[in-house]
Amino acid sequence: MPAALIFDIDGTFAETEELHRLAFNQTFSAFGLHWHWDRPLYRKLLAVAGGKERLAHYVTNYVPQDAGRVDIAALHAAKTSRYAEMVAEGSLCLRPGIARLLGEAERLKIPVAIATTTSLPNVETLLQATLGGEVIEVFAVIGAGDMVSAKKPAPDVYSYVLDRLGCEGRDCIAFEDSYNGLSAARGAGIPTVVTPSYYTDTEDFDGALAVLSDLGEPGAPYRHFAGIGDDDRMVTIETLARWREQRA
Repeated sequence: MPAALIFDIDGTFAETEELHRLAFNQTFSAFGLHWHWDRPLYRKLLAVAGGKERLAHYVTNYVPQDAGRVDIAALHAAKTSRYAEMVAEGSLCLRPGIARLLGEAERLKIPVAIATTTSLPNVETLLQATLGGEVIEVFAVIGAGDMVSAKKPAPDVYSYVLDRLGCEGRDCIAFEDSYNGLSAARGAGIPTVVTPSYYTDTEDFDGALAVLSDLGEPGAPYRHFAGIGDDDRMVTIETLARWREQRA
């Protein structure tokens, strides 16, 4: 069986990016900024991992005239707060198969962890809103936000998580939705299942263990796009173990 399951958050656990985009735009308005990130622009901006980094990239490349009057840290903090409010209002649900696979891992005593570039408050808010209770305790390790110096596609956050799990990358499975995430996980030597999200469905996922629409549910199988898994219907611990053996 896999030594551990390591999940990305945004786009992988839930379709969060549209809510992030709305939170950014509402925060811009509250700060008196005449900025607006529409969906095509936001798709481009997502090539830059990390909210603060994305804001800095936008200012430098799209509105350089505003560079001297914008406090990126304050703007990002306000956006994080607004996003948390929106999540707490029940605006998100988990993608198919996430809760089921977490439950299976818990029953089999397989550690689960998180490796994400989003901030820890965003992680906590999403998990509490979708899974409830003291859900943070379910995860053996959470690597988030600024816990490492280099964000995805650098492998640093995965290396951080692996070090604290005491596992080798080849013995684990990562779950991602983006090219940057896949590159980060593979850079740490982790076989990776990719479930593309709304904003990443046109990206290149060459090298993924499997590329699927989602993790599947009883009566609602995933759609297979690439890699291993074309003869299966749901991602389970058993299928993951078999896929790792086939790829080895």
